[in-house]
Amino acid sequence: MTKIFKRPSRRSFLTGATAALAAPALLSATRAYAATPTLRIGHVSPRTGPLAGFAEADDYVISGIEKALAGGLQNNGKSWNVEIISKDSQSNPNRAAEVAADLILGDEVDIIVAASTPDTVNPVADQAEINEVPCITTDCPWQPYFFGRNGVPGEGFASTYHFFWGLEDVIGSFLDMWGQSGVAKSVGGLFPNDADGNAWGHPELGLPKPLAEAGYNLVDPGRYQPLSDDFSNYIAAFKESGCEIVTGNMIAPDFATFWAQAAQQGFNPKIVTIGKALLFPSVIASLGERGDGLSSEVWWSPNHPFSSSLSSASSKELAEGYSAASGRPWTQPIGFKHALFEVVADVAKRAEDLEDPEAIVAAINGTNLDTIVGNVNWANGPINNVSKTPLVAGQWQKDGDAMDLKIVANSAAPNIPLTGELNLLG
Repeated sequence: MTKIFKRPSRRSFLTGATAALAAPALLSATRAYAATPTLRIGHVSPRTGPLAGFAEADDYVISGIEKALAGGLQNNGKSWNVEIISKDSQSNPNRAAEVAADLILGDEVDIIVAASTPDTVNPVADQAEINEVPCITTDCPWQPYFFGRNGVPGEGFASTYHFFWGLEDVIGSFLDMWGQSGVAKSVGGLFPNDADGNAWGHPELGLPKPLAEAGYNLVDPGRYQPLSDDFSNYIAAFKESGCEIVTGNMIAPDFATFWAQAAQQGFNPKIVTIGKALLFPSVIASLGERGDGLSSEVWWSPNHPFSSSLSSASSKELAEGYSAASGRPWTQPIGFKHALFEVVADVAKRAEDLEDPEAIVAAINGTNLDTIVGNVNWANGPINNVSKTPLVAGQWQKDGDAMDLKIVANSAAPNIPLTGELNLLG
């Protein structure tokens, strides 16, 4: 269970009788009287552990943001310095809660951001909510974020906001891609016993119901434990049912184990579309020839027709900048990590009072910003505290000596151009 760390709210403390009688020396030390106050932004992501692929571009993104904001931010005619304090969740929910509490209670950040699956996003958002600190998160389907935090439709949360796509979008993208293939509508499901897996496999909110409505038979042998070393029962069930498609949501080590055992046991599906594990070039490269033709959702790419509100860089320029600086291929989280800070900068400029968390939250709620991942606008969300971004589907295909993620289905977002056609495995 995620730990909750609670503090008295700064607002209630500062408006209390004790604060009213505080010594002038104490008051003079507050940022309100500083020549150039500092906006402190806390950032949490999984830099180490099995989810580290999501954070491999963190240093590059944060460095770029710091350069873009080196001259400070203007708020109500006053300049504010910006300080970003980043901490590693270690791919562990309890650790994510601990470092979020450190940022809130120790570093006294004014706003906190987080990304990369419910294992990091949810515990950070929970700490922010309980401590009344403004929070913006991304890179987690909205259902695991909202319902995984016991959100109540129509009520939502007071301090915490999220932008990303939802399970309805990933299902629609997968069906759009599979519908081109002509393969049998029998699908094997791989869902781990974690927040993502339980959401994707949920009978009402996840894949089963819409797949059935689209005429697909989903074979779901049940939840497996993350870092499992044996998928024989799943492979046997898929073979027995004649599954020509495999889908699910897995971490990279689990997919590597499954895919190796599938080859050993003679299971050869025609389409394999897996969320999370197949997002990263490093994972595909590690699979060798067996990576060619695997598919996944595509949240962001160099071909997305969006640009940064901070730097004016296009998606292509941001991706190429990362590759030039790191020597590595672009990855999908780059755009969303950058967009987090775009939204923070926009909020900081518009907030009526950067000393007041409630004013910052009001500015978050009033966001309508075109970012490098698309428009972020919580007024148009599917549910309280959620803004959606576009989603398409892609397939890894050999392009010269390298693998390239081609966009092969875009019905839900035709403004994002197709860059290839779906090929069947084998």
